[in-house]
Amino acid sequence: MVDIKYANAYTEVIEILKYIKQEDYNKIPKEKIELFKINANNEYSFKYIPTKTLDEQSVSKIAKGIIAMLFRDYWATEAQREKIIAKQSYDRQKIEEEKRVKYNSDNLFKNINNERNSEDISLAIIPNNKWYKKVISFFKNIFKA
Repeated sequence: MVDIKYANAYTEVIEILKYIKQEDYNKIPKEKIELFKINANNEYSFKYIPTKTLDEQSVSKIAKGIIAMLFRDYWATEAQREKIIAKQSYDRQKIEEEKRVKYNSDNLFKNINNERNSEDISLAIIPNNKWYKKVISFFKNIFKA
């Protein structure tokens, strides 16, 4: 069973596809249309209004993504497709770079080492004054005088 969000999105996509040109509809592989129909939520009611944009209607992000994918793969010109793919690649690289900076293992280990070094330094600064060393030092000072 498909997640309900995806099932609802497939229902929305099927409804939206009813309003596109037959020529564009025919460019989509039959298997893909069949996949949408099989996995759609038949209990979900969605009415598409062609005079409004997708943003003006309650179209889910998933359905918008599917429509965008259909545009990229089947309806876009070669120049549009290249721009879309380049933009998607750029967005993926940017996300990966943000992850790399956020979760960089070198930075994590540097922070841990810096914390350990500061602890070592603070321990080295504290004099090692044990009570018996104080007593011995006291007697040494008495006998020297």
